[in-house]
Amino acid sequence: MRYYGFPKYVSVAEKKAMAEKKLTQLKKKNPGMKPVIVQGSALARTWWGKEWNKNLERYADYSNRIDRGRSYVRHGAVLDLQITAGSVNALVQGSRSKPYDVHIRIASIAKKNWAGLIADCKGKLESLQTLIAGKFPKELTELFTRKGSGLFPSPKDITFDCSCPDWASMCKHVAAVLYGIGTRLDEDPNLFFVLRNVDSRDLLSTALAESRTDLLSRAEKTSSRILEPAADLSAMFGIDLGGANDVPLKKTPEQVPAKEKKNKRPKKQPPAKQAAIQPLSPNPGQTPDDMKIILALMARKKKGVPVAEIITKSGIDAPRVRNLLVRLKKLEKIESVDRGVYRVLR
Repeated sequence: MRYYGFPKYVSVAEKKAMAEKKLTQLKKKNPGMKPVIVQGSALARTWWGKEWNKNLERYADYSNRIDRGRSYVRHGAVLDLQITAGSVNALVQGSRSKPYDVHIRIASIAKKNWAGLIADCKGKLESLQTLIAGKFPKELTELFTRKGSGLFPSPKDITFDCSCPDWASMCKHVAAVLYGIGTRLDEDPNLFFVLRNVDSRDLLSTALAESRTDLLSRAEKTSSRILEPAADLSAMFGIDLGGANDVPLKKTPEQVPAKEKKNKRPKKQPPAKQAAIQPLSPNPGQTPDDMKIILALMARKKKGVPVAEIITKSGIDAPRVRNLLVRLKKLEKIESVDRGVYRVLR
């Protein structure tokens, strides 16, 4: 119903009720729908969400049009928002009963820009958790948000269309979805890298490699205080520390006792004990230096180091770290000070 050429006024409460009703109906047919729900007064709370919105607003050709979508996001009009590599598909409830289809495409980061960002992050990021939380140095904030060569897209990287009859190049439904992306990044910041079609771990690869080299260097200096000589380690762990391809040592015929020669089948042990003394088999691409790395890393902190931190800073895969910790604890090289926290025995 229109009055004097203008559409009938609809209150915010009525808009919310209409959106909620439509969402309930659509979820019966499609339970996988992901509506955008704003918690509190701010459209975004985390660094990634806030910077996404700021980036949109810092461009003149967006700043005077994108505000049209704020109220739509606040009253729950974005009924569904799905983020995939370089693409966003959404349903937005407008004044009509049927929601509008919105499609937004985001260009991938240019390879040279991505390579430059990886190089600039060298030595400045310690973990993926730090990156996702947005708790990195100020210089990285400026680097990531830099116009044209940063992580965030410029208007030329964004194309969109909407099924509504609005003639505007950016209608309020598209604007609502753009703000909705910022809200969604609050829930899962890693979706930002999915959207830009890059792997967030690339920003850490160089830092982890350097950290691993540094730990190995420190391990060599502190090994005399923590570990026995290599020959003793070989016997202790049942592995060859000198070869490039480390494999469990095999006994020569002269080293095998007479009884052991006759009994081809060794005596079975209870499952728990058998697992406890089972010799370590290095994973492909890993060496016994991993033990030195872990001990050197733990030697830094007298109060103990959480397992998650050991995995992150050492660059060793989680199962390997846990196996080594079990072995080192059994050999009384380390002790448990709390659940999932270990320290070196002095």
